[in-house]
Amino acid sequence: MTATIIDGKAFAARIRGEVAEHVARLKEAHSITPGLAVVLVGEDPASQVYVRNKHAQTLEAGMESFEHRLPADTPEADLLDLVARLNADPAVHGILVQLPLPGHVDAEKVINAIDPAKDVDGFHISNVGLLGTGQKAMVPCTPLGCLMMLRDHLGSLSGLEAVVIGRSNIVGKPMAQLLLGDSCTVTVAHSRTRDLPGVVRRADIVVAAVGRPEMVEGDWIKPGATVIDVGINRVDAPEKGEGKTRLVGDCDFESCAAVAGAITPVPGGVGPMTIACLLANTLTACCRANGLPEPEGLTA
Repeated sequence: MTATIIDGKAFAARIRGEVAEHVARLKEAHSITPGLAVVLVGEDPASQVYVRNKHAQTLEAGMESFEHRLPADTPEADLLDLVARLNADPAVHGILVQLPLPGHVDAEKVINAIDPAKDVDGFHISNVGLLGTGQKAMVPCTPLGCLMMLRDHLGSLSGLEAVVIGRSNIVGKPMAQLLLGDSCTVTVAHSRTRDLPGVVRRADIVVAAVGRPEMVEGDWIKPGATVIDVGINRVDAPEKGEGKTRLVGDCDFESCAAVAGAITPVPGGVGPMTIACLLANTLTACCRANGLPEPEGLTA
């Protein structure tokens, strides 16, 4: 068996196109433009690239983009003051504070200072609680992207057995809640799970988000299962030359693709969906703030 490759890059482009269409209709019918504010503290190179991509894609979707770049030594109180100003700004519908933050800043304190209705990352404790109790919430972008791809490929997820490998607050836990919401039977596994391969072999859906390069092997996969690889790991690639690296997921792609029914590649799978879902969340937040219908197909 050779797995179908789930093209996250193409799917994300489709989502961004749908968002742009909704934004254009909002402008025309209601003179409303969704606005996303991104706050970057410090000069982490990966964060800078990510923020630059967010800015470009926000503008492409027809939204307002508000960037706030602060030096690494910015006092926590100043960052909290900025968050408070963005909370009060009616032009800002979504607020994202780029992680990681410098060590002197309490990240949880900052995240929980964001207005939950503008928390387009879905990390505020109120949104975590709403998602966990099956209520309307802002949903973390990466799990939302995974859910969209699963629904698109499989249709109804009801009754399927799903194993989420990883228990982080950013991916593993919210992913499990979303799958439960779609009536899957869900197991949350992790690096300390006894007989992890045996647990994974039961699954119709495998979401690998454990952060260990190529940990999940092909003989762990149930024939025909759908595998969503969230991992992004940089490993040495001596075949490319001295000091060169390559990106791999949490799954050994070749062996898993030989058994699975469908699989996301790394790169080009889950990664592109994250910013697309950030834009979708900003649009959703804007619609909710203005008492307008939420965009269909772009929420959980």
